[in-house]
Amino acid sequence: MKIRKQHITLPADSFTPVGLYLRLRDQFSNTILLESSDYHTRRNSFSYIGVQSIIDIQADKHHVKTNIEGKESEEVINDPLQVSQRLNDFIFQFECAPILKNEDFEESVFFGATGFDGVQFFEDISFEKTRDDIPFLRYHFYRFVIVFDHFKDELHVFEHQLDKEYDLKLDDLVKVILNRSIPQFKFSKAGEESSNQTDSEFLEIIRKGIKHCELGDVFQMVLSRQFSQKFKGDEFTVYRALRSLNPSPYLFYFDYGDYKLFGSSPEAQVSVKGNKAFVNPIAGTYKRTGDDTADAALAEKLLNDEKENAEHTMLVDLGRNDLSKNGKNVKVEVYKEVQFYSHVIHLVSKVSADVAPKSSINLLGDTFPAGTLSGAPKYKALELINHYEPTGRGLYGGAVGLIGLNGNMNHAIIIRSFVSKNNELKYQAGAGIVALSDPESELQEVHNKLHALRMAMEKAENMFDTQKAKQL
Repeated sequence: MKIRKQHITLPADSFTPVGLYLRLRDQFSNTILLESSDYHTRRNSFSYIGVQSIIDIQADKHHVKTNIEGKESEEVINDPLQVSQRLNDFIFQFECAPILKNEDFEESVFFGATGFDGVQFFEDISFEKTRDDIPFLRYHFYRFVIVFDHFKDELHVFEHQLDKEYDLKLDDLVKVILNRSIPQFKFSKAGEESSNQTDSEFLEIIRKGIKHCELGDVFQMVLSRQFSQKFKGDEFTVYRALRSLNPSPYLFYFDYGDYKLFGSSPEAQVSVKGNKAFVNPIAGTYKRTGDDTADAALAEKLLNDEKENAEHTMLVDLGRNDLSKNGKNVKVEVYKEVQFYSHVIHLVSKVSADVAPKSSINLLGDTFPAGTLSGAPKYKALELINHYEPTGRGLYGGAVGLIGLNGNMNHAIIIRSFVSKNNELKYQAGAGIVALSDPESELQEVHNKLHALRMAMEKAENMFDTQKAKQL
């Protein structure tokens, strides 16, 4: 199916992705935002807003549902391993020629996410525990795609159309974009935070994980813990607070109406550009001090940290193995590079492979879920995770991003994230368990990873507090 497209360019110097999203979301339901800050490459220097979904596909435990400009269909899932091929066939039936052929951003894409539970569509594995109130995977194609080019300070607006005629035209959307009214709303927590495990229960499954490592069942497994917080008001205010506290290459706010997924992820799952696929293992993290000299000393210490280096090497090997399933000429292009982000120092590697055209869905499956959210060997780690964790992970630990009609793809791991449904936020973090793990330290690591999320909720509560502003 051929999709028609038109385009306009505006100067972006008076806009921000958040400001424009606030302007659009109240007029257009289920608008999504995918932005980047703290970026290190040209390809991650773009932000996207999707307005007015016209095509979508989603799958849960039992059904695959599709919608093309209001024409809906539903299929029963008899074999979960056929779902990935169904996703592939659905997305790549559409064609849309590029307008700006020499640009690095994507013009015509499906935006969405595949949750951790969706591994059952890629691996011959069955989970006893899943989160069944939200789809395992969901991708939407939007009539309007707004692209911020942060390097060139340009704003590109693309309009897509199949057969249906729409009242709203490109010029009408531009008028909304130029409107300066930005509605904003408060957020407040309601009640106390709760968890699906007590500290003692989590410590017990950590000890069991250590035992499996000692027995040689796995080298490492990532055990996680889920928390919940009821709230009143607007959760987008929490997203705004989180992006300022924890700027990352991947920032996302996906509004699906009955639930929302948002977060600030530092780590890519997999990306595809042309005939090349990439994974960027991140393992090894020190917190920055803000002093350049001290940070340089920390970077040197990180490079020589035996435990951090061993974990990093294992994940690089796992990345090479994942890409070799459907790729050729697998190479480690960058190994243990020190990268300085706004708040942390990371050890980052880059593994690449030559891949066939439009093989992105296969590559997503090959690398799914990320080793940093599962363990090694991956299959056994997945079995143990689902056995010991009391509830299914849902979206946490999955991947979120875009899949272009040209086969390009860019997905981040769903960590440092929230799922909002029925005025309740759910958030999760895990710890990599090895034979030498100290249970108390691993328990604390989970709380360390959740610190930015809890701080974001605190900051969001005070964001529009004029009385506190007067006191300050």
